Amino acid sequence: MERRKFLFRSVQASALLLVSGNMFASVLPKFNPKKNNKVYAHNLFFWLRKDLSAAEVKDFENFFEGLKKLPYQKNLRYGKPAGSSPRNVLDSTYSYNAAMEFDSLEELEAYGQLPEHLALVKKYKPSFEKMLVYDTVYN
Repeated sequence: MERRKFLFRSVQASALLLVSGNMFASVLPKFNPKKNNKVYAHNLFFWLRKDLSAAEVKDFENFFEGLKKLPYQKNLRYGKPAGSSPRNVLDSTYSYNAAMEFDSLEELEAYGQLPEHLALVKKYKPSFEKMLVYDTVYN
């Protein structure tokens, strides 16, 4: 008989915890670690002038090295076309590509207005004839 009472009380206590736990869960804010984990990608494509010397082309990489030192941006990488097999959807006509990430749109836009950023652009702008920028937000 004592064992039955113990089991019955254990079931009652478990049910009470289950119900009260659900009650508290409904009033507590839901934690979602991915809620604000958007990443803002900033992708740059450059077509260098055809008349640049090999040394001037190599010097253009200092543009990216300078950008790496600026605040807000993360994970800056740069390079040249990979040499993939030609396909109708593949554009390998650019000279350099750079990709970086930002935690918010506000940081991306603030980065673009930094005096150091503007100075680097001004210094290296004569090296390229065309530039395209693609900004993307990832959830």
